[in-house]
Amino acid sequence: MSKRAIILAGGKGTRLKPYTITLPKSLVPVGDIPILEIIIRQLKRHGFTHITITVSHLAEIIKAFFGDGSKWDLRIDYTIETKTLSTMGPLTLVEDLPDNFLVMNGDVLTDLNYSKFYSNHVAGNCLFTIASNAREEKIDYGVLKCNEDNQLISFEEKPSFKFLVSMGVYMVNKKVVEYIPKDTFFGFDHLMNKMIELNHFPNVFQYDGFWLDIGRPDDYEKAIEGIKNFKIL
Repeated sequence: MSKRAIILAGGKGTRLKPYTITLPKSLVPVGDIPILEIIIRQLKRHGFTHITITVSHLAEIIKAFFGDGSKWDLRIDYTIETKTLSTMGPLTLVEDLPDNFLVMNGDVLTDLNYSKFYSNHVAGNCLFTIASNAREEKIDYGVLKCNEDNQLISFEEKPSFKFLVSMGVYMVNKKVVEYIPKDTFFGFDHLMNKMIELNHFPNVFQYDGFWLDIGRPDDYEKAIEGIKNFKIL
């Protein structure tokens, strides 16, 4: 079965400056390979044959680097944003979408099994599936809990909190695109709140393997080390 993927690569990479002053975030190297090339090679390995890259900032550089995808023996095409559409808005620009397709940020480094993620979504007849990863954040302060009289009733020194976060990797049924207004700034948060409001609850696929968002400087430094220790390609 032919599989389609949409890679979101229109961001300016503000958090990753100075690396992204003259280079698109998706072409920032991890080791010797641009992050977006790593993603494309992974998707190829997992049976994806058609990839659409949504571009805006420094679009011509991305298009020149990846071309039509023949280098990787797959089809690559592009949509160009003339205005900022956030993360989900660009889906309205993509033509000929199949019933189900992968959507992901162009700055994600993970060893997620994209084939399994795809199959689970299709087998479950899901509208939207979010790949998630557990994160733990430590609070560097003593945390106070007070009652209504401003009396301290509990205290915890530098606690840690665990929570699930979106990995920036999704499986989408094309029916969901009907929820996205055209030519409008419309993010992942807007779509999730819209689906919850309609009682069309997205599914969450919990993944405990390797994942980094290289759009974050701390994660980018970890990614450079991580590429040495994990079989990403």
